[in-house]
Amino acid sequence: MAPSTVDQTSRNYLQVAVLIPCFNEEAAITQVVKDFKAALPSADIYVFDNNSTDQTVALALAAGANVSHVPFRGKGNVVRRMFADIEADIFVLVDGDATYHAPSVTMLIQKLIDEQLDMVVGVRQHEEKNAYRPGHEFGNRLLTGCVSSIFGGKFTDMLSGYRVFSRRYVKSFPALAHGFETETELTVHALELRMPYGELITPYGVRPEGSVSKLSTYKDGLRILKTIIKLYATERPLLFYSIVGLVFAVAGTALSIPLAVTYFETGLVPRIPTAILSTGLLLSGVTSFVAGLILQATTLSRREFKRLSYLAIPAIPRDASARDIASIR
Repeated sequence: MAPSTVDQTSRNYLQVAVLIPCFNEEAAITQVVKDFKAALPSADIYVFDNNSTDQTVALALAAGANVSHVPFRGKGNVVRRMFADIEADIFVLVDGDATYHAPSVTMLIQKLIDEQLDMVVGVRQHEEKNAYRPGHEFGNRLLTGCVSSIFGGKFTDMLSGYRVFSRRYVKSFPALAHGFETETELTVHALELRMPYGELITPYGVRPEGSVSKLSTYKDGLRILKTIIKLYATERPLLFYSIVGLVFAVAGTALSIPLAVTYFETGLVPRIPTAILSTGLLLSGVTSFVAGLILQATTLSRREFKRLSYLAIPAIPRDASARDIASIR
């Protein structure tokens, strides 16, 4: 289905698109599509299938969703394709596992409109133990805390897969991640451009019988941590490379002190390899700091370009209303 062109001047409502990335979710996809159709009767429902080997595609089509195929495996690749292909005023991103509370979507959208936000995150609140594995919950808190300490912000559930975005957020998002680390990238993008964002507590349930989580606690947790470090180096290069340079400088200095003591006492440098290593570490420290200075200037230019791209897209009008919310009222 060809994407439609958004023209807010010709209508008095906001077009809403529900984006559902899927991989082998035949046990849940029908319920997800039907629940969001009920919650947002006028919204366009899009399922982006990521090479499922079960009946996900057939069931999504039968439920009335628009289905597209993304050959490159990974949620980040799916998000990149969804954000590029679909046109709307408000975008709802939700996983296809039927764990997120569809009726809450109207509150998420209303918060986005009323407070003139660019992103609202559905913070997961679960009552059943099976809904949220302890390892996932601990990892989420740990990684969310890392992002908050590095980039600022007050997110409490950075890895939530339930989010609502403005058009200017979606169309300015670079989408570089490949897998589940895309939620980290979504969060940092908002923080780095200082976009207005918010959170709203939403119920979180268990997967339907037969549905299996694709998230690996340790493997994907390490990938997310690696992404945080990569974004730290990309978005805070001066601080990052200064720390690296300081480590090199401290190590080089520690190795050079015994050599300096021996030299002043005897006038000899008995350990030439150690002296070479010490000199190399000190030079590496200086080089790292200079690299940070250069990359900082590049980062500021890139951030300014992203900011201009973001500002080039009109914001949601203050007097606008979502057609779906109006119909529910």
